[in-house]
Formats: sequence, C-alpha cells, structure tokens
Amino acid sequence: MTRGASSTTQHPSHILRVATYNIHKGVRGIGPRKRLEIHNIGLGIEALDADLVFLQEVRSFNNAEARRFPDTHFGWPRVPQADHLAPEGYDVAYRTNAFTADGEHGNALLSRWPLDEDIGHHDVSDHRFEQRGLLHVKIDWHGHVVHGIVAHLGLMHSSRVRQVARIAAFIAHHVPQHEPVVLAGDFNDWGEKLDGPVREMGLERAERGTPQRTFPSRVPIFSLDRIYTRGFRCAATFVPRGNVWARMSDHLPLVADLELA
Repeated sequence: MTRGASSTTQHPSHILRVATYNIHKGVRGIGPRKRLEIHNIGLGIEALDADLVFLQEVRSFNNAEARRFPDTHFGWPRVPQADHLAPEGYDVAYRTNAFTADGEHGNALLSRWPLDEDIGHHDVSDHRFEQRGLLHVKIDWHGHVVHGIVAHLGLMHSSRVRQVARIAAFIAHHVPQHEPVVLAGDFNDWGEKLDGPVREMGLERAERGTPQRTFPSRVPIFSLDRIYTRGFRCAATFVPRGNVWARMSDHLPLVADLELA
C-alpha cells in the first residue's frame, strides 16, 4: 500500500478532514517555567484523525532548545518536529520560513494521502522584520489532485493585504483552475477583514455559521486560524477545547470536514 494512504480513518471515506494548527514551536512558557509540549501536540494531532494537517511555527532544528531539553525519550525530538508529529504512515512536507540565532522555523503539511515530491515554497515576506512563506504541495486524494497551501501571514493589516494579493497571484500562476485548493493557516486577521479579498480569488471560508474561535487557547476570542477552499463544500467544522489543548499552544486547532463540490 502506498505510504500516506495506509492509516485507517474514523470518518467517511468521501470526507477530506483538514486541520490547521499553529504549534508555537512546540514549547510554552518563559524562563524557568518554559516547558516542552511537542510530545503532547503529537498525541493531539493523532487524535484529530485529519487527512491533512497544516502546521505553522514548526522547527526543523533549534540548538538552544535542544540544549535546554536534553535528548531523552521525553526531551527535544531527535528528528525535525514535522517528522516527529506525523502519525504513522503519513507523508511530510516542510519548508523553512525564518532563520533565527539558534535555529529556524516554518510551515509543514502532514498527509495521510501521498504527496507529490515537488514541494514548493514561495516567499511572501512584506518587510525584513517578518519572514513569511507559503508551502505548496499537491496531494493525491482518491485520484484527485488537491493543492494544499500552508500560510502564516504578518502581524500588520497592510502586510496581510499585500500577502493575500501575492497568494492570489501564486494560485493564478501555479494552480490549474479546475483543480481543488485548500489554503489554511494562521492568518492573524484580528479584524475579520480578509474574507473578501480571499473570496475574490475564488476561495470560500470553510465554516458553518459563526466563525470558530481559536486564539488565545485558554479563552479563545479571535478566529485567527482559517481554512479556505475551492472545489469543496464544508460539511462541518470544530475546534477541540479543554485544559489539555489550552496548555499545548497559544492557538487551538481548527478542523473542517470537506466534500468535493
């Protein structure tokens, strides 16, 4: 059996379950109270039973954190975080967005279904103080080519508007019009102002009714984490809640069940 399609789903086969999750680089807290949450996040991701998991703030390596959390069974992972988080049988795509003094971080896509080997990365940075990028991967789902795009937009509204315009140009140039798209990630859209510009590029927000709140995780007020689609209908959305989820990251995951339109 092809790697990436070997895991058994707990949802109907015609449903493509998609999750997006900002994992806060796998750690929480500051100073002596900083704790490693990457192992708990891995258990949480597996429990979501998602076919596609769009991740932001993922680390491939960080030397300072590896020293802080010794390399034991429950310490800093011996492999890049995306590989560590992937449930058994899942394919993994990762690309770096930003480099720091001790390491880097970027976006990842974990897939129950086979991924194309040609993994794309497109720089959408708006200024030198925020390094931002798109991860673009083609997924083979039941013989359909689905384009998965992982995004993490900037902290300023003007930057986000320009980044959405760059995403629109990227899709227009790199994604055939007849092929379905899932664009998901942390949009940092505090004022709920990006749905219109994204709709203009032919994508709809995958939510039913009131937008799902995902930030901050302990008392979610804002709907920063989004899933936008083309070629799908949204059957359901949910956000897992509770103390366990609240402690793992400052964001909660957003999950959507999609059907081909």
